[in-house]
Amino acid sequence: MPLVRIDLVEGRDATQIQAIGDALQDTLVQVYELPERDRFQIVTEHPAGRMIALDVGLGFERSEQLVIIQIFTQAGRSDEAKQAFFAALTANLAAVGVAEADVVIGFVENSPADWSFGFGRAQYLTGELKRPGS
Repeated sequence: MPLVRIDLVEGRDATQIQAIGDALQDTLVQVYELPERDRFQIVTEHPAGRMIALDVGLGFERSEQLVIIQIFTQAGRSDEAKQAFFAALTANLAAVGVAEADVVIGFVENSPADWSFGFGRAQYLTGELKRPGS
């Protein structure tokens, strides 16, 4: 169960924002074989100039249509699996109009003990939910 934060610059219409969220979810389902209803996304729009992401010395320019994605998930995916995810997500976002240079993705990893889905219980620890990868 990843929790996904999508930060983007204001100006996209609701259809475009939905397409970005759908592309991200489709990629999680395709690459990590998550259930389709395992979808937790927070979309935050920021005024122009309030998101800054330079090229970290890679020599390319970003547009004003920057999209930053943070994925909070349990540790355990290989570097190869993450690389495959990055490539697939960037391609899926390009298909809905997000330039490859405008996509920044970061994983924040944690453990099963770090999640509660309600009722004050850590469902991965209590056995109510199967631990990812087990």
